[in-house]
Amino acid sequence: MPTYVARVRDSKGNAKKEKVTADSLSEARSTLRDQGLFVQELKQSESFDPNNIFDFKKFQAATAQVSIKDKAVFSRQFAALVNAGVAMVRGLGVLADQCTNPKLKKALMEISADVQQGTNLSDAMRKHPQCFDGLYTSMVQAGEVGGVLDEVLDRLAKLLEDVSRLQNQIKSAMTYPVVVGFLATIIFLAMTIFLIPIFAGIFEQIGTDLPAFTQAMLNISLFLRSPNVIILIILVPLVVFAYRQYYKTRVGRETMDRFFLKMPLFGDLIQKTATARFCRTFGALTRSGVPILTCLEIVRDTAGNQVISNAIDEARKEIQTGGMISIALQKEQVFPPMAIQMMSIGEETGELDKMLMKVADFYEDEVEQAVKALTSIMEPIMILFLGGMVGSILLAMYLPMFKVFEKLG
Repeated sequence: MPTYVARVRDSKGNAKKEKVTADSLSEARSTLRDQGLFVQELKQSESFDPNNIFDFKKFQAATAQVSIKDKAVFSRQFAALVNAGVAMVRGLGVLADQCTNPKLKKALMEISADVQQGTNLSDAMRKHPQCFDGLYTSMVQAGEVGGVLDEVLDRLAKLLEDVSRLQNQIKSAMTYPVVVGFLATIIFLAMTIFLIPIFAGIFEQIGTDLPAFTQAMLNISLFLRSPNVIILIILVPLVVFAYRQYYKTRVGRETMDRFFLKMPLFGDLIQKTATARFCRTFGALTRSGVPILTCLEIVRDTAGNQVISNAIDEARKEIQTGGMISIALQKEQVFPPMAIQMMSIGEETGELDKMLMKVADFYEDEVEQAVKALTSIMEPIMILFLGGMVGSILLAMYLPMFKVFEKLG
């Protein structure tokens, strides 16, 4: 039976800590109330239990990841419960019971306990940043203040579903080249390590001179079969680690993200994706009643590209002095001109949130078309890549045979 630790006040108002053993959190709270104590905070004790050294549920909750789809489903269901008049604590309990994600399940149980003790829903969610980010909690807070929590949750669900759909489109476009590239590499290594040495032995017995290309492929085969290949195996993770460490620095992140924006084929896709995400998120926040400067801070942190984040931050600083959003963003020359013009019209007409949503819809369609075009381009490129790798092996093996045929002739 678990032990719970509580901060309570007695009938005289004195604060103290109490320990209670109970089957559940609600039973522990009821026990303390029966003793005439006012419960301020109640949580399960984290004391060491020699009979339960490894708690698999805690391990699951610690290692699990809360996906955008998980949050979208939760938002949609929670909005339905709130709109139906179900009490918030009860609704959170119901959703926690049916939640399949262990991390989100644990967070919802703790949020429910905090709300039951009088904490605002947004403040309770802020204690779980791995499940609910600044965007989510800010919109929930705006919904609480405005008394339209169900509407805000519906907007959140729509926003998260759109983001998830956009991510899935990009992932599906990258799946084909990644799989083909992986298979091509495996085939190339297998043929280089196992097939080329067999033919090299035959050519050595015949006594023919090996062409330069065949000799180069044979040298690669010898290297891959030698102990020196350990250097390559160690070098690849070191390069990846060095890149990640460099990318964590502000200069490295800016340099690489600027390079990504200028990449052929992919640069335009990254820009359109960032524009769609910015407009969708910014529009949802402003429509929910979140202050403009707070909106810009949130979209800056969720931009996904440091160059675009810097542009949004510069725009936020200029808006603080009374400038317009569209003019401030235009100076940075990061977003497409059409998006800037549509934002400008939205500011002039006082319907910025509607215009942002239209821009988001437009560029999400553009991303979808760009992904389809990229997929159609990548397919023949990857086929040529695969054919080139296999063909190079076959060419290396057959070139010496042509020389043998010439001698025999």
